[in-house]
Amino acid sequence: MNKRYFWEDFAAGSVREFGATTVTREAILAFAGQFDPQPFHLDEEAAKHSLFKGLCASGWHTAAMTMRMMCDEYLLDAASLGSPGLENIRWKKPVYPGDTLSVRMEILESRPMASRPQVGLVRSSWTVLNQHAEPVMTMEGWAMFSRREPAVGENPG
Repeated sequence: MNKRYFWEDFAAGSVREFGATTVTREAILAFAGQFDPQPFHLDEEAAKHSLFKGLCASGWHTAAMTMRMMCDEYLLDAASLGSPGLENIRWKKPVYPGDTLSVRMEILESRPMASRPQVGLVRSSWTVLNQHAEPVMTMEGWAMFSRREPAVGENPG
């Protein structure tokens, strides 16, 4: 299986902007019904009387939509080995039906894994923006990628 992106393609300081997914009322209701059935995600009348003043997407739904945009942009075409987790996830602003989301990803750090030199670690910061360029979610985390070429003197296996 040929992959386009390896650890070497994620240099510290690089920025990538991508995605454009429009959030629908139906998707908000479907996600909330299955995963986050709080009234302001499921009931338009209850949502009007909430802090959000209207039906809005679950933060977890926003995170899932972000993951999909990441997969479509680069992960499905990368030698990805998964992630040990996310840090500092913040929901900054509600996401409403009709909002269009995009992602800005900045690579904060990139280094070989000490215990497995054939694996590269990439620390990234993601900002999810609505159509008004307002941040709706931010998160940071590490990802693991295969290296295109092991460093000189390293055993690739």
